[in-house]
Amino acid sequence: MNFFQKPFGYEPILSKEDLKKAVKKKKGPRANDWKKTLLRIWSIVDEQRALLITVLCLVIVSSAMSLLGPLLIGHIIDEYILKFNFNGLPTMIVALICIFFILALSIFFQNYWMIGIAQQTIYRMRSGVFHQLLRLPVTFFDKRQHGELMSRATNDIETVSSTLNSSFIQVFSSVLTLTGTVIVMLYLSPILTLLTMLIIPFMFIATRWITKRTGKLFKEQQAALGALNGMIEETISGQRVVKAFSQEERVKQEFREKSEHLRRTGFWALIYSGYIPKVMNLLNNMSFAIVAGVGGALAFYGYVSIGTIVIFTEYARQFTRPLNDLANQVNTVLSAIAGAERVFSIMDEEKEEDTGKVDVNHQLLGEVEFCNVSFKYELAEETHTLKNINFHVQSGQTVALVGATGAGKTTIMQLIARFYDVESGEILFDGINVKDIKRSTLRNQMAFVLQDSFLFQANVYDNIRYGRLTATNEEIEEAAKKANAHDFILKLPNGYNTILTADGSGISQGQKQLLSIARALVADPKILLLDEATSSIDTLTEMKIQQALEVLMKGRTSFIIAHRLNTIRHADIVLVLKEGQLVESGSQQLLLQKNSIYANMLRQSGIL
Repeated sequence: MNFFQKPFGYEPILSKEDLKKAVKKKKGPRANDWKKTLLRIWSIVDEQRALLITVLCLVIVSSAMSLLGPLLIGHIIDEYILKFNFNGLPTMIVALICIFFILALSIFFQNYWMIGIAQQTIYRMRSGVFHQLLRLPVTFFDKRQHGELMSRATNDIETVSSTLNSSFIQVFSSVLTLTGTVIVMLYLSPILTLLTMLIIPFMFIATRWITKRTGKLFKEQQAALGALNGMIEETISGQRVVKAFSQEERVKQEFREKSEHLRRTGFWALIYSGYIPKVMNLLNNMSFAIVAGVGGALAFYGYVSIGTIVIFTEYARQFTRPLNDLANQVNTVLSAIAGAERVFSIMDEEKEEDTGKVDVNHQLLGEVEFCNVSFKYELAEETHTLKNINFHVQSGQTVALVGATGAGKTTIMQLIARFYDVESGEILFDGINVKDIKRSTLRNQMAFVLQDSFLFQANVYDNIRYGRLTATNEEIEEAAKKANAHDFILKLPNGYNTILTADGSGISQGQKQLLSIARALVADPKILLLDEATSSIDTLTEMKIQQALEVLMKGRTSFIIAHRLNTIRHADIVLVLKEGQLVESGSQQLLLQKNSIYANMLRQSGIL
C-alpha cells in the first residue's frame, strides 16, 4: 500500500509533491521573531514574579530529589546489601522514602501554582486581545473574517495556555535535571559519562531535522484552523442567504476544501512530531544497553562498584529523559509561539486613537458642515466614494440623503459618526473640526438606527437599554410605546423579560427595527442617524412610527436615508447624490419648483 494513501482505498492524504511543498523552505517567522514572542510572553508571566520564583524553587527541589534518590540507592547497595550490613539500613530506607515523598510534594505544588500562573497570564492575554478589538478602527474589521479573529482570541490563546500549564515547568526541570545528572555522572565515572553522551549528537540531528519541518506545519495548521473557523462563522451568520440562493452544495465544497487543508497540515504536523518520542526512545534504549554492557565489564574488573552501575543505569535513563522531554516540548512550544504571534499581531495593530481634546458631552448643539470632503475606502484604491462634498446643516434640521445605491449616502453617515476619517476637506460640528473632538463624547451625542438591526443575546429591556445604560424600565417601556413596539413586546412569552437571540430569530425584521428605534429613543441624542430605518417595515407599521419619529427628531439634527421617498416629505434639506458627488441640495419646496432630479425621482415613484 502506498504510504501516502489511507488504508482500504480511501482518497490520498497528501501526494509526494504536496509533501515536498509542505516541508519546503518558505517565508515564515524568523528566529528573532520567535525570540521576541517568547520574551513578550515572559514579560506577562513575570508580573507574578513572587509566585513564579516559588515555583522555580520547587522545581530545583524536585530536580535535586530526583538526583539524590539514585545516589542513595547506589549507596545502599554498596554499603549495606552487598556487605550484608543491615545496621542502619532501616534509616536509609526511611531517608529514601522521605526523598520520594518530598519529590512528590514539590511536584504537586509546583504544578498547582504554575497552573494558576498560566491561567492568570492567559486571562491577561485574552483580556488584552478583547480590549484591543474594541479599540481597533472599523477599517481593520473590513479586511478580516470575524471567525478568523475569533479563532485567534480563543484557539490560539488556548494553545499558549496548554503550553504554559505544562511545558514551562518541564523545560526548566529538564534543564536542571540534565545539568545535575551530568555533574554527578562525571564525578562517579568520566568513562561511562562519555559513553552516555555519545547519543547527544544523534538526538540533536534528529530533533533539528524534525522541528525544521514541524515549525512551519504547526504555523500553517493554526492559519488553516483560523480560516476554517472564519468560514463556519460566516456560513452560520449568512445561513438564510445560503438557503435562499440554494448554495448549500457550494458551501459544502468550500468547507471540504478548507477542512481537507487543515486535515493535511494537522496530519503531517502530528506525524513529524510523533517521530520525536520514537527516535528518543530508541536512542535511550541504545544508551542504556551501552552503559549496562560496558559498566558490567568495568565492574567485573573492579574499576567501578555494582552500586555505581545501578546509579549509572538509572542516570542513563535520567539523562536521556530530560533530552526526550525537551525534544517533545519543542513541538508544543513551536505551536504555542505560532499561536502567540497571531495573538500579538492583533495587539500590535494600530488602535483608533482618540486624539481629540474637545469634550462635547451635553454641549453639542447639532450644527454640521461638510467642507470639500473627499473620501475613498481602503479597498477602493482609485475610485473616490465621495468627491468634494459641501453642505451646511443648522441645529435641529432634518436632512434627507437621496440617490441610487453606491451614491455615497451611507458613507456620509459613517463619516459623521467618524467610523472613518476624511481623506481631504473637513467636517465641522458646531464649528469644531471633528478630528479635534473626542470620539467617545461625539458618539455619545448620536443615536443610530441602521438598515440591518442588530440584537444582543439578552432580554428586551437590556436590548433597548443599550442606547442608554442608565435608563429605567419605565423609560424603556415609554420609548417602546412611542416606537409602537410595546404591544408586540407584551405578546412575547415573557414580555420585556423575553430573551432574544443575536440574529433576532423568533421576531420579524420589522419588529427588530422597531426595537432599534426604541433604542434610539432611549438614547435621547442630539444627532440622529437613520440609515434605511423603515426599509424593512410594512406600510401600516411605517405610518404608525412616522409620528414617533417626528417626535424623536424634533429639536434634533437628523440625517435620513430613505428607501421610500414618501418618508422624507418633512425633511428641511434634501441632498441628492450621484456617483459620490452632490448634484442637488436645497429645501423640498425649492427642489420641487424647478425641474430637478429629485422632482423627477418623486414623479417616477408616483408621489407627484
